Amino acid sequence: MKRKVLASLILATIGAASLSAHHSMRAAFDLNKRFTHTGTLTKVEWTNPHIHLFVETQNDQGQMELWSFEGPAPGRLRDQRAAFEASLSQLVTVDASPARNGSHSGLIREVRLAGGQVIGLCPQNC
Repeated sequence: MKRKVLASLILATIGAASLSAHHSMRAAFDLNKRFTHTGTLTKVEWTNPHIHLFVETQNDQGQMELWSFEGPAPGRLRDQRAAFEASLSQLVTVDASPARNGSHSGLIREVRLAGGQVIGLCPQNC
């Protein structure tokens, strides 16, 4: 009996930690707006719960800015991983919804990789 209670507590703790790590896309990003940035893909993080692309772009004043773009869970893109990795240090174009907090980040809607491959991650409202 004690083992069942302990196992239930452990599972509940793991589940709660997982839920708290995940956030609402609507709360974090303005899904009614979209923008596009073209720049150099500097890094791809294949971590749960979402992948992150880091793209260095040039702003209107000619200064370089690093943007972070959030995507789906890594497992959803496992078949495209090689294409993303081949695009490192290459120009990519990201269509995204902006972060509500005004930071240099967004929710990926579509990515055009260096080889011309277009990957739609969330083309409609997520």
